[in-house]
Amino acid sequence: MVQIKTPEQIAKMREAGLVVAAIHAATREAAVPGATTRDLDEVARKVIADHGAKSNFLGYGGFPATICTSVNEVVVHGIPDEKTVLKDGDIISIDAGAIVDGWHGDAAYTAFVGTGHAPELVELSRVTEESMWAGIAAMKQGNRLVDISKAIETYIKRQPRPGVGDHSLGRYGIIEDYGGHGIGTEMHMDPHLLNYVSRKRGKGPKLVPGLCLAIEPMVSLGTPQTEVLADDWTVITTDGTWSSHWEHSVALTEQGPLVLTAVDGGKAKLAELGVVAAPDPLA
Repeated sequence: MVQIKTPEQIAKMREAGLVVAAIHAATREAAVPGATTRDLDEVARKVIADHGAKSNFLGYGGFPATICTSVNEVVVHGIPDEKTVLKDGDIISIDAGAIVDGWHGDAAYTAFVGTGHAPELVELSRVTEESMWAGIAAMKQGNRLVDISKAIETYIKRQPRPGVGDHSLGRYGIIEDYGGHGIGTEMHMDPHLLNYVSRKRGKGPKLVPGLCLAIEPMVSLGTPQTEVLADDWTVITTDGTWSSHWEHSVALTEQGPLVLTAVDGGKAKLAELGVVAAPDPLA
């Protein structure tokens, strides 16, 4: 059952989304060499408390932290702890969420720790982020869910990996076991959103005003295959290649898409893609 929101409910989700944006800003600043992933979790906890919001990660299915901190080959669901110390040259994907008056926000980004990152890592993050925006731009009335999947997959497959002479060997791995999802009164709701096209899944539901989705591509430098570690949470690539994760929560309105977890509602980036973002209900 796909949940359709009213404009008033979308406004509440926008409030939650701005809390998530604040978490991103604070953790990005704190993701420096020498910091532990537990330090980042404490930063996120403070932001949530300062905004009078609640965490939708803490306790979810038994998850023990406020954010997911996924370093290097960890794709998603990395658990913050005191043992994981960030080093110069690491990349870290931080996934964060918040609840305001029962309405959820959820978003993720990949950050570079320190300096000296290989060009292929910089390009990996760029490709992942841009594929997310391609998916967001496809979130418009008249399309179906598969059109978002197709836009993400098409963008990624058109990007050659830097430093790979034979482009047939330079394909990025689009993670297959995890994808986007509906969001609203719960963090994970129908429909499930693949980051690639699957004939078995068909076209999916029509995109209509009031539909809210978390659009979140996960991409590796190698395999699309993953495995879960013994903690039952941490997901890594099976070949040990590093990965990137980007995510925004997006509402489709009568006026177009509103990126709930972007500070500007997605206005600037969508304009680059020829799409007009919906007006911010909190502006």
